[in-house]
Amino acid sequence: MSLRTRLTVAAALVAAAALALVPTGPAGAHKGGGGGPETIALPAGWQPEGIAAGPRGSLFVGSIPTGRVLRLDPRTGRQRIVVPQREGRAAIGLKYRHGKLFVAGGPTGHAFVYDARTGRDVADVTLTTDPAFINDVTLAPRAAWFTDSVNQRLYRLDLGRRGTPATTATPVPITGDLDYDDDPATFEANGIAAAKGGRVLLVVQSRTGGLFRVDAATGASTRVALTGGDGTLPNADGILLEGRTLYVVQNQLNRIAVVRLSRDLGRGTIVRTITDDDFDVPTTIARQRGVLYAVNARFGTEATPETEYHVVRVGKARGKHGHRHRHHGGKRGDDRGRRGRDDHRGERRGRRGGGHDRGGDGRRGSDERGRGPSRRDD
Repeated sequence: MSLRTRLTVAAALVAAAALALVPTGPAGAHKGGGGGPETIALPAGWQPEGIAAGPRGSLFVGSIPTGRVLRLDPRTGRQRIVVPQREGRAAIGLKYRHGKLFVAGGPTGHAFVYDARTGRDVADVTLTTDPAFINDVTLAPRAAWFTDSVNQRLYRLDLGRRGTPATTATPVPITGDLDYDDDPATFEANGIAAAKGGRVLLVVQSRTGGLFRVDAATGASTRVALTGGDGTLPNADGILLEGRTLYVVQNQLNRIAVVRLSRDLGRGTIVRTITDDDFDVPTTIARQRGVLYAVNARFGTEATPETEYHVVRVGKARGKHGHRHRHHGGKRGDDRGRRGRDDHRGERRGRRGGGHDRGGDGRRGSDERGRGPSRRDD
């Protein structure tokens, strides 16, 4: 989420009642072959930021000012609201596991956990009472981790059997290379992904465009040495980790950077960027049934009850203007997470040991990729 948006979210929460009765939207108008619509219209005035893969091929999308979450079928565009509006709540980043939605609460300082089928509260956890912006969440095997873009710390919410959250969270101060400045108006840690069975966390910093490797046990951070492209990731927002391929959404730049990481996650090469004619300040991405989906937050566009918002299917064959306009610096299709044989061998070893993160939770068939849970959960 951009700095401009963070500074206006509190005001948006006050005005959220005006959006409470907005109906769900229809399927996107731009059709794209057998994979479903190229774009999927969200309810007018929705103001999305986070997207997550769910069960049975579904996607979940949150609403920043109202805290609502809807579930949609990306093949048909059909959708329904599963988490209704609640006073004083917000929905920024979100993840799904074992029938539960884990939601970063932005300026509320809270983490919210909902039943993904009924929308009822599973937990409302106060992460901090300080002024804060709880921006994103990732799911490790035994914990949910949240970033705070204002305070130099992460929050660990321990998880029990089938993802049952604890009632309190543990703040973990960030030390080392990932350093916040003294200006409370700047925007710091943003997207986060768990790796190596939850022992390592990858975090992007919006202010510097840096990517950092954080020791989950200590909070010690080291900068990931990046080469290729610009050597940094300006406007970094949500991230998606698949094996050793990291996707970084660069919101205001309307692109997704693809980073190939070393085995120890200490080095990375920006191998290409993905663009799309339909991007309009995308913030987060999720993979569902082999397809990447990005959500357009449209930061900088006046948010009204009539403002249109969309989910974009990334990797469709043609752009709105009838020409290919998505991939730069690599062969078409590489953005779908295709890896070399050496990566496959390393990832198989990591999966046997609960190793590499597969979409943000460190488990094989992770929620972010939309596999596994779709066969188990409702």
